[in-house]
Amino acid sequence: MKSLLSIITLLLLCCGSIQGQDTVINPLQPGIFTIDDRAIVFKNVNLIPMDRNEVVRNQTVIIEGDRISKTGPDHEVSIPAGATVIQADGKYLIPGLAEMHGHVPSLASSPERYLEDVLFLYLAGGVTTVRGMLGHPGQLRLKEQIEKSILPGPNLYLAGPSFSGNSVDSPEEASERVFQQSEEGWDLLKVHPGLTLEEYRAMAESARTVGIPFAGHVPADVGLEEALRLGQQTIDHLDGYIGYMDAFDEPVTEEELNEVVELTLQYDAWVVPTMALWETIIGAADHNDIAGYEELRFIPREIREEWMGYLHNQAASPGYDPESNQIHAENRLKLLKALSDGGVPILLGTDAPQLFSVPGLSMQREIPLMERAGLTPFEILESGTKNVGDYFSNRDDFGIIAEGYRADLLLLPENPLNDLSVLQNHDGVMVRGIWFPREVIDEKLAEIEQAYR
Repeated sequence: MKSLLSIITLLLLCCGSIQGQDTVINPLQPGIFTIDDRAIVFKNVNLIPMDRNEVVRNQTVIIEGDRISKTGPDHEVSIPAGATVIQADGKYLIPGLAEMHGHVPSLASSPERYLEDVLFLYLAGGVTTVRGMLGHPGQLRLKEQIEKSILPGPNLYLAGPSFSGNSVDSPEEASERVFQQSEEGWDLLKVHPGLTLEEYRAMAESARTVGIPFAGHVPADVGLEEALRLGQQTIDHLDGYIGYMDAFDEPVTEEELNEVVELTLQYDAWVVPTMALWETIIGAADHNDIAGYEELRFIPREIREEWMGYLHNQAASPGYDPESNQIHAENRLKLLKALSDGGVPILLGTDAPQLFSVPGLSMQREIPLMERAGLTPFEILESGTKNVGDYFSNRDDFGIIAEGYRADLLLLPENPLNDLSVLQNHDGVMVRGIWFPREVIDEKLAEIEQAYR
């Protein structure tokens, strides 16, 4: 298999974009992948900086290394000698998106080449940052390789192996596990179901001691209120909310929604909704629709078959109740809207690669449900850009377009504030100052599709 780096190196040589003089290119021309010291310039581009709901027109953006070094009006910004210039011709530049509940497959148990393909699929979908929510051996080394541009991929922030009823047998073991993962260098702790209240409390106390956040599910023995009180940083999948309100098969009330909004605000928690995946899990999604997702062609056959088997078993389950499932789904939409309107920070996430959530490309399934809940295009983009930068503000500067911030960018042909579906048709992705134009992405996607056909 020809590696992506080999493909791009060949394209660089063929297109002659490594000359010592300024190079002006069309944003769709292949081969603009650089990890050298030359600047990349977006010229005549409209910025949606995401620190405000505004379009800043006719701008020049200069990228040096992995940082945005300069932004300003076209007529005021001087282009550095030797820079590669991308003539944007009025296209739109936004910060790269984030997957805040994603997964990086295990190096040991994944199908051949699947790990590399997952990392690239994130980029292909415009995702430049992934919070990996289940650690496996070798992931920290993988993260280092990506940071050094040895392997193409999004920026990774990684949770260690999870705390669950299967991995923890006592409060003492929970505490020891916290100290171990902190020493190993994981970015956060992942909470799975099954922890007892005593185990959860021991984990939370030790996490506070070493200064490592914990996030994920809400174990049944703990409950939403106690998880928030003990400092769980993010409640993923809106876990625990529907149970707290006892709203599985009855419409939720405004009073109940107001109560959980205030509770979440009281403890400064964030939420990662994963709306599309949960519609599948609770049986509210249209089986024929999700089984026909075109992006499934980028997933290995054995994984696709597992996902199809899940749908078959779900439909055949004696407890399958489409009417109650729809009530549950509608309550989740109302909950997301109430949390957002109430000021609870929302973080974009899809739990890819899980059931029918293809890395990166799953955003096209998640975003319409967020729109259906009533969030505005700006609020949805904010959940995947600025909010994520705020969440990781102690780690790096990214999530908005501003000087000094990490150069994670997405070039779009139209204004996404008018129509978010344009995110699916981007003209290229930049991650840490490395530019992947559309042709390079499409060539790699075709290779992945062929491999899994």
